[in-house]
Amino acid sequence: MKEQFTQYIRDLQDEICGAIEKIDGQAKFVEDHWERPGGGGGRSRVLSEGAVFEKGGVSTSVVHGQLPDSLKQQMKIEGDSFFACGVSLVIHPRNPMVPTVHANYRYFEMYNKAGEKTDCWFGGGTDLTPYYLFNEDAIHFHSTQKTAADKHGAELYPKYKEQCDSYFRNHHRDESRGIGGTFFDYLKATDKRSSADWFAFVKDMGKSFLPSYLPIVEKRMHLTYTEQQRYWQEIRRGRYVEFNLVHDKGTLFGLKTNGRTESILMSLPPRVRWDYNTSPDKGTEEARLLEVLKNPKDWV
Repeated sequence: MKEQFTQYIRDLQDEICGAIEKIDGQAKFVEDHWERPGGGGGRSRVLSEGAVFEKGGVSTSVVHGQLPDSLKQQMKIEGDSFFACGVSLVIHPRNPMVPTVHANYRYFEMYNKAGEKTDCWFGGGTDLTPYYLFNEDAIHFHSTQKTAADKHGAELYPKYKEQCDSYFRNHHRDESRGIGGTFFDYLKATDKRSSADWFAFVKDMGKSFLPSYLPIVEKRMHLTYTEQQRYWQEIRRGRYVEFNLVHDKGTLFGLKTNGRTESILMSLPPRVRWDYNTSPDKGTEEARLLEVLKNPKDWV
């Protein structure tokens, strides 16, 4: 499974980077390879100052080594050493009418001191962070993911949609980071589903990423916007940064296991604001977005 999943994430990285470059039409991803102290490494690709995308990062990592005791306790997992591989991406558009998007698909194995595998699981998900809310875009994004998940069981999308709403939330502000999508973790083999079954599910969810996002980009990328709307985008980007640095388990795992800092933090947008005590006027599009972020909706 380690070899199969590693090949899957590298192929998916190639496919997504090619599609993003094509729709941008100007910028290209810059690739660098890195090694992790303690074992493994990765392949990071970052796009900057494009015509459509201000910044984008699509990174794969295949790492292994000892698991710090502090991380075992915090993540509530047992084991002496680990193997982890995954693809993680964040795309930040220039136009505030185009939403930011994040996706991550990963596979873990845990080992005892004798080097024997004691546990393994899959995780991942995709979520959308708009700055201006178009209902039809939210419906399209969620519907595409639901269609992919339904192939593996009608119960999966509602469950992982709810988990996404719960996870990607700035609890210190009582608001979601965006309008959600799907989020799943610790998908393990059971009597009902094998590891191969979960792998097939994760692959289909990964395949749904481009069809769920690119049609939205194509529909909104040429819309005009004002400096005030750009200002609002940068305020909301600040909330994005807050989640990644305060709550995100992936960021914590990477930093605490000697991951490459530049690759871990490539998800952060290039321009953000933290102006004091900002709030939109009632009845505005900005206020409508905040209402949905405080009270997640069922879009499908």
